[in-house]
Amino acid sequence: LVERPCDRGDPLRVGAVDAVAVDEAFDGHHARVAVDSAPEQVVEQAFAQRAIGDAHVIRNAGGRATDDAVRSLLISSWLLGTREFLVIHHTDCGMAKFTDEAVAEIIAERCGEDVSELDFLTFRDLDQSVRDDVDRIRSLSQIPADATVSGHVYDVRTGTLREVVPAG
Repeated sequence: LVERPCDRGDPLRVGAVDAVAVDEAFDGHHARVAVDSAPEQVVEQAFAQRAIGDAHVIRNAGGRATDDAVRSLLISSWLLGTREFLVIHHTDCGMAKFTDEAVAEIIAERCGEDVSELDFLTFRDLDQSVRDDVDRIRSLSQIPADATVSGHVYDVRTGTLREVVPAG
């Protein structure tokens, strides 16, 4: 999720995820950025040239807009004034390779505990998972009315970021 205070100017332009693209995307402005899902090396590569405090990273398995991720977004938007969020999922994501049932079964076999009541938020369609998370964030009445949310997929093979859901 990319978050930027509402007075920061032009919207994010999407391109290759590297330090130059990040600088171009923010037109030299300092911005707070939260990436909801991306491998650690992607975040490091993309934001290597940003100052401390410019990047706010929220990461979890599958990069889903969980209650805890939303909690962090609300804190960032209302306490830090950020108004632009970018959901980023990535190709070859492990959460697309299992079902919730399979994950629960693996965990139960290994630890002896039944975790079948948990929603592991696995998915089959990467683009749809991005759309679902953008929709969830946009639907929250607690998100500031002037905030924008967009969705993207990072390609781990090419290092590019593809827009799935335009900012809105």
